[in-house]
Amino acid sequence: MSGHSKWAQIKRQKGVADVKRGMMFTKIANAITIATRLGNSGDPNTNPRLREALEEARKINMPKENVQRAIDRGLGNLPGQTLEEVLYEGFGPGRVAFLVEGVTDNKLRTNQIVKSLFEHSGGALGGQGSVAYMFERKGELKVKGKGGEVDEVKGKGGEVDDEMLELIDLGAEDVDAFTEEGENKYLIYVEGPELYTMGNKITQSGFAVEESGLVFKPTTTMQINDKEIAQKILDFTEKLEDQDDIQKVFANFDIPENIL
Repeated sequence: MSGHSKWAQIKRQKGVADVKRGMMFTKIANAITIATRLGNSGDPNTNPRLREALEEARKINMPKENVQRAIDRGLGNLPGQTLEEVLYEGFGPGRVAFLVEGVTDNKLRTNQIVKSLFEHSGGALGGQGSVAYMFERKGELKVKGKGGEVDEVKGKGGEVDDEMLELIDLGAEDVDAFTEEGENKYLIYVEGPELYTMGNKITQSGFAVEESGLVFKPTTTMQINDKEIAQKILDFTEKLEDQDDIQKVFANFDIPENIL
């Protein structure tokens, strides 16, 4: 587990909220607007990207009127500044590779903010293609195992092996097992177009899908064994995510449990 997924797990372990509610509403509203505009549809049944954004809105109990306003904006039914997608590439602390997705109504402003954050972290913002080759676009599903809580004595070995094999048989390209809050869980990777279909297969097989979406999965990871550098990486990741214009942050770091 690395980068985006590792950071998400760290925040849950620390009990840290992803972002303030108001900020999250803004981010997801922008994601809904972009998904609607690019998919040329406000129907989640025919617009997979919109379906993903609406699922995120549901998780944070975003008011229906906010959701509809974002869809209407994407369809061009409401006035307002035009939103556009941005993608930044660069190296952060410890020469860790970062890919940063954003949505903005002022590209110059967002460029300046992101460039400043990279430079103040001791890293550098790169040009197009500078780190993208280290990642691949995949569908990611976070899945809860069938077995309930992990047995403190027996551990999770045999049960996890069986469940991982079952998930692979269902069509998973890659499966990463981990324990969270005393339960067996898995990160499953598939090709992007298979995300929705795979989610249905997993649910029908008795697993519970907790999260799903498109991610940039690193093809190679950088293990961080220095505690000070690890802290700088986590601080930098958090500062990026705290920006209104930033949607998702992906990186290729891997911090061992003993360092955490």
